[in-house]
Amino acid sequence: MPGPIVHLGAVVTCSHGGVATPLTPNPRVLVSGQPVVTVGTPYAVTGCSLTPSGVFCASGQWVAGAARVLVMGMPVALQAGASVCVSTGMPLLPVTVQPRAVAT
Repeated sequence: MPGPIVHLGAVVTCSHGGVATPLTPNPRVLVSGQPVVTVGTPYAVTGCSLTPSGVFCASGQWVAGAARVLVMGMPVALQAGASVCVSTGMPLLPVTVQPRAVAT
């Protein structure tokens, strides 16, 4: 499924409102002047509100992205791609991404 490419400047949150930041975006390819994020790039999550079970989101990553667009052999992360927070299993939510570069 085609979708906008996630990049360093994208606003990404966990399902509980915590802010997610990519730790190692790929600097070789830029969209809107910022490095792209590839599948497997770890995200640090800060400010996650605790769930009723007391577990909070601390990290996450995209697990499925573009099928045809690769950066250094890794698929780029897409706004519609699958992601997961490691400790809770809930998805990361890309709220705002750049609208110009779309991948499939």
